[in-house]
Amino acid sequence: MLDVDFPLTGEPLILDLVNTRPHTAAGPMDLLSTPAGLQAWLGIQAYRLLTPVPVTAPTEADLAAVHAVREHSATAIDHARRGECPPRAALHALSSALGDAPAYRELGWDGTAVTSTPRRAGSLGARLAAELAEAAADLLTNPQTIALVRACAAEDCVLLFLPAHPRRRWCSASRCGNRARVARYYQRHKS
Repeated sequence: MLDVDFPLTGEPLILDLVNTRPHTAAGPMDLLSTPAGLQAWLGIQAYRLLTPVPVTAPTEADLAAVHAVREHSATAIDHARRGECPPRAALHALSSALGDAPAYRELGWDGTAVTSTPRRAGSLGARLAAELAEAAADLLTNPQTIALVRACAAEDCVLLFLPAHPRRRWCSASRCGNRARVARYYQRHKS
């Protein structure tokens, strides 16, 4: 598996997806630019996904489906968190992704009781896109939560987060917060 350093994980699933396009010193970067990058991200997110992480790298088509959900989610979240109506095209694309791999429950028997396991039909890309679109829908349809989504206060950072504490300003205290503190210290102590 590819060794990729994802700068911020542990936020709501859809924010983790949107945050796979950070800015670096070299400029904007896409951490999911290849199927191997997608597989690495899926490995980190596996505990939150219904879709099993594939043993082999996803295909270019799978990657394109995830990219489409990421783009439309980023657009919709950007508008909704500011209290604006998201573009109809973004909402339609997310709805289409949900419909391309409908969810169903698979019934089984565990030896003592009937079990119900959520499943999705379709190709890997369609299942991933639907699951990620569902995560976007969950965030977008919760007015209290979407209003709390913030962009990192660091000038060169584009990452989004859902603050657990109302005073949180940076995506990560060790990443952007530390750089801001060092810059303030330098400004106070430069000759």
